[in-house]
Amino acid sequence: MKRILILGAGTAGTMAATKLQRELGDTWDITIVDQDETHYYQPGFLFIPFGTYGPQDVVKTKREFIPRGVNYIVGSIDKLDPEENEVTLADGTELGYEFLIIATGTRSTPSETPGLEGPEYGRTVHDFYTFNGAVALRKALANFDSGRLVVNLIEMPIKCPVAPLEFAFLADSHFTDLGMRDNIEILYVTPLDAAFTKPVAARHLGSMFKDRKILLEPDFYLERVDTENRKLVSYDEREIDYDLLVTVPVNMGERFVQEAGLGDEMNHVNVDHHTFLSKDHDNIFAIGDAANLPTSKAGSAAHFAMDVFIPNLVNHVQGLPMREQFDGHSNCYIETGYDKAMLIDFNYEIEPLPGKYPLPGFGPFSLLKETETNHWGKLMFKWIYWHILLAGKDIPVPGHMTMAGKDRRGT
Repeated sequence: MKRILILGAGTAGTMAATKLQRELGDTWDITIVDQDETHYYQPGFLFIPFGTYGPQDVVKTKREFIPRGVNYIVGSIDKLDPEENEVTLADGTELGYEFLIIATGTRSTPSETPGLEGPEYGRTVHDFYTFNGAVALRKALANFDSGRLVVNLIEMPIKCPVAPLEFAFLADSHFTDLGMRDNIEILYVTPLDAAFTKPVAARHLGSMFKDRKILLEPDFYLERVDTENRKLVSYDEREIDYDLLVTVPVNMGERFVQEAGLGDEMNHVNVDHHTFLSKDHDNIFAIGDAANLPTSKAGSAAHFAMDVFIPNLVNHVQGLPMREQFDGHSNCYIETGYDKAMLIDFNYEIEPLPGKYPLPGFGPFSLLKETETNHWGKLMFKWIYWHILLAGKDIPVPGHMTMAGKDRRGT
């Protein structure tokens, strides 16, 4: 029996395992490997520091989402040998494959930034991109009542590119509700030349920064963090003081990707941006955050990509042409505080546009506009994630971006 091996049982890997088992049935041996048995709802990390979610709301076991008929192995990956079609685990277990799917994601790597790690991490320096980081930050915010809060994006790409912006907006709302906003300066520090990577969205978000009196420091390329004196230092020798630093560490893929000669400088797998096939090996794919796609590393992109990836892979393993092409479709709810959110919908070629989503003229969600409905849509997504996305069920939303309901004149 031929073998498909999936590395990583996160969002993309789990969806792939479920859909492939359904498509291929007992004709293929499907195995999925992950080093951690806990599945985190990562979009929920943003809400833990502000008390919207508790830690228990974002945690389940991975085993409950792995479908019957799929072999599940808990173990860390030591080595990938693409020439021998073999993966070796840390305990020495060797796993062969005919086709390999890399879905090991991307992770926060504080060690990549001089000075970031150390005794102040978890005290005056925090992140919310990890479960433990979000829980620790919740305690830190509860004890912060005055001073300068700096939200720092170090380098792109990162998981969920809008999350740092959301944190700044939610902090503004949080401290306003507590009646202490006037005592706290919020500064957003980014290497980008604007608030966001998409120019149309950046213009909208930039005006929101001004309305909320959130300061913006663009083009700031962080060289090191001086935790002793609580300063960020850029390569051009600018310095920014902070009392509480909320940082987004450099995001990198797994070491074995680079060692196998498959990755870019950030250890993300080099793939064809439309088919997810490795540029170096005809039997290796990378999906989700593990791939170096020029689109958001977000659950929505992984979901839309499945509509292309699954039929392509089924054809590919049978020696047939891959006929589907991923267009980079992604959408993101951007929490803006005060129980409102903005929604953006875009792909490789098309900028976020105003309009209604997903039903033209009706919505119920509004694009490039702050609404309470968008906020509740963001919160509702947690249920959809646990019960529909991970279960591999279909959502009646097209995988490819559609222009229906969008207005080009509003940009």
